[in-house]
Amino acid sequence: MKIYHNPRCTKSRQTLELIHNAGIEPEIIEYLNDIPTEAELKELIAMLGIKPYDLLRRGEADFKDNYKGKDLSDDEWIAAMVKYPKLIERPIVVKQKKAVLGRPPENVKTLL
Repeated sequence: MKIYHNPRCTKSRQTLELIHNAGIEPEIIEYLNDIPTEAELKELIAMLGIKPYDLLRRGEADFKDNYKGKDLSDDEWIAAMVKYPKLIERPIVVKQKKAVLGRPPENVKTLL
C-alpha cells in the first residue's frame, strides 16, 4: 500500500492513522518533495476513475494565480500538477491497482 501524503494536511494525517490502525505500514510518498511524474499521475488518475481536473485543489493560490477560468486539456492539467504539486488533491492511497482519495479519510477503508 502507498499513500501520497502531505504531513501538514490534517486529512492526510488522519488517513495515514487509519492505515496504521489497521496494522499496515504503507510506503509514504511525500509528493511535495517526491513529485509524481506525468506518467505516474496518469496512472493514479486512471486508478481513481476521475478526470485530471477532478484531482485539482482549486482553492490553492497556484491554481487561482495561474489557472482559474482556463479550459485546459487533460494533459495540460496533469502538466500543471507536476509544475505545481500543491495542486494535487491529497491524500491518495493506492493498493495494487486500486486508488482512493482520503477525503474523507474513511474512504481508505475500502482498501483495507
